[in-house]
Amino acid sequence: MPDLRDTIKSLKNYQKLIEIKEELSTDLEIASLTNEVQRIGGPALMFWNPKGFSNPVLMNIFGTRELFEISIGKPMNEILNLFGQITDIFYEKPGLFKSLETFKKFKNMELDVKSNGPVKNFSGDINLNDIPILRTWPGDAGRYITFPVVITKDPETGKYNAGVYRMQVFDEETTGMHWQTQKTGMMHMLKAKKLKTNLDVAVAIGVHPSILFSSIAPLPENIYELNFAGLLMDESVQVVRGETVDLYYPSNAEIVLEGYVDPEELRDEGPFGDHTGYYTPVEKFPVFHIKKIFHRKDFIYNSTVVGKLWNEDVILGNIITEMFKPLIKLFFPEIVDVYLPEEGLFNFIAVVSINKTYPGQGRKVGLGILSLGQMMFTKYVIVVDSDVNIRDRKELLWAISTRTDPYRDIEIIKIGPSDTLDHASMFEDSGGKMLIDATKKYEKEGYSRHWPEKIEYTENENIINIMKKYGLTK
Repeated sequence: MPDLRDTIKSLKNYQKLIEIKEELSTDLEIASLTNEVQRIGGPALMFWNPKGFSNPVLMNIFGTRELFEISIGKPMNEILNLFGQITDIFYEKPGLFKSLETFKKFKNMELDVKSNGPVKNFSGDINLNDIPILRTWPGDAGRYITFPVVITKDPETGKYNAGVYRMQVFDEETTGMHWQTQKTGMMHMLKAKKLKTNLDVAVAIGVHPSILFSSIAPLPENIYELNFAGLLMDESVQVVRGETVDLYYPSNAEIVLEGYVDPEELRDEGPFGDHTGYYTPVEKFPVFHIKKIFHRKDFIYNSTVVGKLWNEDVILGNIITEMFKPLIKLFFPEIVDVYLPEEGLFNFIAVVSINKTYPGQGRKVGLGILSLGQMMFTKYVIVVDSDVNIRDRKELLWAISTRTDPYRDIEIIKIGPSDTLDHASMFEDSGGKMLIDATKKYEKEGYSRHWPEKIEYTENENIINIMKKYGLTK
């Protein structure tokens, strides 16, 4: 099965990996250099000499779209096609998956259980202080594991989940577990609390990027992240059973932390320089206790810098938006395009264009967006007609300015779910929403005047030729 080391070879082959030999500190220095490289759209980075540590740090594997495709091992169109097929099966044609032909096609979604694997090479000989975990921003409370694949299992149903949640290092065997209210890991913990038991947790670090990306992407509820990763890799994910936890995890991860979360135990976590561009303030979060650490020989620590509009968050956010556009259009066929601006952090602002054919359709789509999976966190939804290019800020602002009356076309929803990381919301996890219907209005929507005709430019071949003659073309 492909692993992180195969990805490193691919990055080298494409000359997209710079190997840094200088000794740099895990306290800000490695993150600072990575930050500057990400700002210019630079390559992946391997830091061979983190000060005080004997194992290297790998950074920026998702730093550009090209790096993402090399790391995953597939061009973007193939990834989108795979997700589209899964969408068809689970949302449009649920009976199709039962057919033998389809089952064979998606056989890589099955996990391949092994009795052993490279991650079991060594155990119990290191603690968190032996891993080159980074502090990335000056105001951070300490070192944070930022690319962990956190694996849990529903205590009632046995259904697995893998998610990426930051983990603040408290000491050599304890970390925070930043499970936000609406995340599946938190749901599993709350079920364990109801059953008055601890929740087993396995944390895999340094996995193949397909596993990491699948754990970040908000997949449909009935798809386990490691199953989807098998599709991306064209090979089933090999897993091994934990020794101190009742969980299976990737057999060739670089590091695995086995442990538990006590649902009754909370501790101050933060501050942390987050993707919002602000430091997340100190708040109470669950605590992860490590029982045993497994690792490969000469393990590689994979990390990321979170917090600015040029970091890996943005690349991943844009890719996830592309993946989920067909799914959104499946629920709302009238949608032409969906745009989640980077400045809206992919969570807070959603712009959609529609083929409008009846009164109230703009509001219908806007309200529907607010109830669709992770888009429940959206604060501002803007709906425009199909003749508006929503990715052109000038056209978008023109449409809002000329096709809305604030009294008629703005809807305020006082309370709805909000992202835990939305520091401006009225309450933690809940706040207001705004829907702007910037479509042209019908009489039955309160518009009784004649809608003016839009100015359109018609190209004149003679004029174009004259411009070319005088060198006036762009």
